[in-house]
Amino acid sequence: MSVEPDSVQPCERNSLSIVRKRVFWPPFTLLIIAVVYSFYNITDFLSTMTQINNWILIQFDWLFSYATLCLLLSLIAVYFSPLGKIRIGGSQAEPLLTKWRWFSITLCTTLATGILFWAVAEPMYHVYVPPVSLDLPANSDAVRGFTMATMFMHWSFSPYAIYCVPSLVFALCYHNMNKPFTIGTSLDPAIGEYLVQRGSNVIDSIALFALVAGMSASLGTGILVLSGGIEAELNIENGKFLMAVVTIIIVFTFVLSAVSGLQKGMARLSSLNAQIFVFFCLFVFIFGPTTFIVTNGLDGLIEYVQSFMARSVNQLTAPEDDWSRSWTIFYFANWYAWAPIAALFLGRIARGYTVKQFIQVNLILPSCCAIIWMSTLSGAAIHLDGESDGMLRDSLLNTGPESVIYTLFDNLPMASFMTLALIVITFISFVTAADSNTDAMSRLCTKSSHHSHEKTETSSIKMKLIWGTTIGTIAWVMVSFANVDGIKMMTSLGGLPALLIIMLTNLSLFVLWKRVVCGDPLEP
Repeated sequence: MSVEPDSVQPCERNSLSIVRKRVFWPPFTLLIIAVVYSFYNITDFLSTMTQINNWILIQFDWLFSYATLCLLLSLIAVYFSPLGKIRIGGSQAEPLLTKWRWFSITLCTTLATGILFWAVAEPMYHVYVPPVSLDLPANSDAVRGFTMATMFMHWSFSPYAIYCVPSLVFALCYHNMNKPFTIGTSLDPAIGEYLVQRGSNVIDSIALFALVAGMSASLGTGILVLSGGIEAELNIENGKFLMAVVTIIIVFTFVLSAVSGLQKGMARLSSLNAQIFVFFCLFVFIFGPTTFIVTNGLDGLIEYVQSFMARSVNQLTAPEDDWSRSWTIFYFANWYAWAPIAALFLGRIARGYTVKQFIQVNLILPSCCAIIWMSTLSGAAIHLDGESDGMLRDSLLNTGPESVIYTLFDNLPMASFMTLALIVITFISFVTAADSNTDAMSRLCTKSSHHSHEKTETSSIKMKLIWGTTIGTIAWVMVSFANVDGIKMMTSLGGLPALLIIMLTNLSLFVLWKRVVCGDPLEP
């Protein structure tokens, strides 16, 4: 059994004196320098971030695309292989959570606020500004099919594969191979225990930086949606002060939820959040353009399937067209930034279920939910915009992307109630995703005993507060001074280092598959 070298007794867990300094301080120091630099000279800061962001997208767009396709193909192969029958935690392992709680936590941890913010705003960009190289007429039937296929590409199987692979590998290494609670655990089968132990602190530190950047980007979307809703309902100016107030409330809540523990906080919020998502989707489907939602969704799904490979290898548009960098690669980078540390949480709660069940809950079911959600919300937005001579487009141009979803609900029954409900679900949605990752970040930064299955170890409350405050500050700076462009900058910065970690994790999956094929039952 491999035991974390710096483990301590349980009674020592809740103190900053037991912080893993080589994991915590490098990313924290780098991020604090960035925050101070932004306050000192915001113009130079944004210029520097833009240059780094552009370099990453230009130099590594091909790697993001091919790596993501490889992850999805790997999961398909594993699903139908002998590895699919292996039970996480061993043949006698009992599930940590019921199937509904497991699915609701998984779904809400990965959805965050992006699916609310972009489901209505993003289609407006594609309908009116499609890729130049495709020569699609703006606001035409052809571009509507392209738009729906694009929404499916950005929000279903490919991005969920980015979460599923590292989560599955960590679950098997942690529960079946008794490895420590670190990012490096998932790399053990690929590069060996010696190299993992030597580089564990570096790997975990890189993953922490990536997640803070990714969470800051996602929190930025939540801030925009919430502040936009408050402006619409209360007529309060959506400025830096309002965004700061919204940020403080969100950070306080998700830190409090993370502190309360898995069973008390995350599971209850996730279950409530999933039910609200279902209600929203049904409401728009019933009171919106139902026939158009179905037909447009099916047309988009057909085009998605037909163009999947071209989109996956970045060959749908011409090489000189930077559309895919601005959209597809941006999304993939965001998912990669979240994935390494989200994998610690998603893998930990999967004990007692088989690998095939894991892929169903972490890839197939959430992807299907995303397709239904996008068909409904995006379809309703496209239809309303077309029938109203560009109402949503005007909202996007005049007020910003955060206002588009409120414009949609203003044109549906019970507008005031639904706007209030949207503010609530946006708030809960980010809290649900953030508390699980804040908990995982805190565990990663503190020394702890090797395992605790049914009993949830409580990581440092102070550590959760530190990371929550850091994430909130960065998110506020980026959206206050750079709006959506700031979100995209943070996404790319976090996505690249995480991509490299997950590529090695995918190699670990193949090693585990080979071991099972050769007769290893992966029993703890």
